[in-house]
Amino acid sequence: MKESLLSLSQGELKNLIIQLGEKPFRAGQIYKALHQGLTFSEMTELSKSLRERLENEYESQSVRIIKTLKSKDGTEKFLFALTDGNVVEGVLMKYKYGATLCVSTQVGCRMGCAFCASGLNGLVRNLTAGEILGEVICANKYVGGGIGDKRKIINVVMMGSGEPLDNYDNTVKFLKLVSEQGGICISPRNISLSTCGLVNKMYDLANENLPINLTVSLHSPFDEERKKIMPVAKAYKISEIISACDNYFEKTGRRFIFEYVLILGENDTERHADELVKLLKGKPCHVNLIRLNEVKGKNLKSVTDKEAYRFMGRLESAGLSATVRRRMGEDIDGACGQLRQRYIDELGSCQISD
Repeated sequence: MKESLLSLSQGELKNLIIQLGEKPFRAGQIYKALHQGLTFSEMTELSKSLRERLENEYESQSVRIIKTLKSKDGTEKFLFALTDGNVVEGVLMKYKYGATLCVSTQVGCRMGCAFCASGLNGLVRNLTAGEILGEVICANKYVGGGIGDKRKIINVVMMGSGEPLDNYDNTVKFLKLVSEQGGICISPRNISLSTCGLVNKMYDLANENLPINLTVSLHSPFDEERKKIMPVAKAYKISEIISACDNYFEKTGRRFIFEYVLILGENDTERHADELVKLLKGKPCHVNLIRLNEVKGKNLKSVTDKEAYRFMGRLESAGLSATVRRRMGEDIDGACGQLRQRYIDELGSCQISD
């Protein structure tokens, strides 16, 4: 694979351009063009010889959309192709205040959560920082956005395929690249990262001085029951996750969010709600309840809307901040990994070929 220039900061790109014998100001032109989603051949401010050299030696856009599904609620799901033939997903959600993009950080996943399609074929590889950024650039161009104040993607959620903190170095570099001045420039405060609870990496993230929103997939307040649906629970206790969240708040001042997928007969009882209250009451947090998006072959069932709101009401009446997540994209394989898995099933392979 060629090196993607989207993986470089402005300073790193400037050093590269100087090494190529070009004037430093060219780096600024290239950087802006890359963040607008342009290929080298479209960078007409550059000389033909420089464009050709860059084309031969580097990658400009390492992600492209090969399939788009549009929901009746306006949500759009993308199947992104990477230059090595692997595919990942992204979801574009449109709101009155702007668009939010859900990005993937890995091809597949090795966390093995019982309710998720992302890990059905295990982890294939990590995405580079430039590939994660490429998802944002690609989707922003798709909706007609530019850079800086002209971007159309306002928020980014790292809740697609993969565990972001299992791809720590590339995730952190992506966070710095996507928020860097001069490019697409999305504020860290408009970025949410979802983790299944890799405690040691949560502590590392708190020290990065990146005030992003931390979201933790909890899904049960009981360690032994959590192990049945989330293998990572065998490595980290819930008490350790809570301590890491407390530390994150102390370091960043950002309240944390717990995602809780309601699975019929597994984690949806009054006993579970009451234990959540014991764990979280008084903490600077919010509980985001999610009705399970059922995955073929997983044999897990979702609660009804009435049951979800009853669970939420029990949390709220005890003083916890909680909401039931609005359903979006149900008719287009909206849950993590579903579109990719369907594509793999149809193709008979994890990769595409040009």
